[in-house]
Amino acid sequence: MTSTERIGQRAIDQGAALVTGAGTGIGAAITERLAAQGRDLVLVARDSVRLETAAERLRAEHRVDVLTVPLDLSRPDAPAHLAKHLKDAGVEIDILVNNAGAALVGPVGDIDPARIRELVDLNATAVAETTALFLPAMLARGRGAIVNIASTAAYAPAPYNAAYAASKAFVLSFTQALWHETRGTGVRVVAVSPGAIETPMNPGRARGKRQPEQVAETVMAALRGRAPAVVDGRAYVLQAFVFSRVLPSRTAARLTGNFFRRAAQSKQS
Repeated sequence: MTSTERIGQRAIDQGAALVTGAGTGIGAAITERLAAQGRDLVLVARDSVRLETAAERLRAEHRVDVLTVPLDLSRPDAPAHLAKHLKDAGVEIDILVNNAGAALVGPVGDIDPARIRELVDLNATAVAETTALFLPAMLARGRGAIVNIASTAAYAPAPYNAAYAASKAFVLSFTQALWHETRGTGVRVVAVSPGAIETPMNPGRARGKRQPEQVAETVMAALRGRAPAVVDGRAYVLQAFVFSRVLPSRTAARLTGNFFRRAAQSKQS
């Protein structure tokens, strides 16, 4: 019996967890926590080699079944392809973690418009479409959970990281609205917003940075909670509150713009 068949058979009692961007960083840390709970997994990312390496380790360490789906979710047909692939395989998803994302630091006028389109398609469009594809079955069963990884950048305009911040603001707003729509259905919906994290997309240790494992712990706690949105880390909880509730948007944009302008300059040097 293949891993796909085993996941499909066991999904009758407990559906699998689907994690996008699962090869490294926050996604990999979340899969570790879910596997430790005995949850079968579906891992999605672009890098097939890295995915299979992660899957082999999870199978060996936690005795769970893991299905890998190498896929670029920025492609317009990718979410529908993923849903059909899992439906044909008989794999039932009880937990969906939309984690895959990308950033583009720099002035919008200096960035290839096609790259901005890819970022928005991955960070926002794919999140909304993947959620809409898997939500109906969860509602029909009266159980399930959807975690959408947003960002503290969602709480204020971010010059020199404009497309990323705007896409994460979409994720945050979309998730908060969906939380209201699904209240009382048995489906848990929550947005989790990390700040600066030590990941391959954001390398280099710096003061205040948190680790993927800490974000994963916040995600697991958020799944047990009731709030529609959670910010990871006490310092970032305060930052998000100040930027969204206290400072005028112009002031918040100036502060975030100064930060990301320096980040863009350091990448060029």
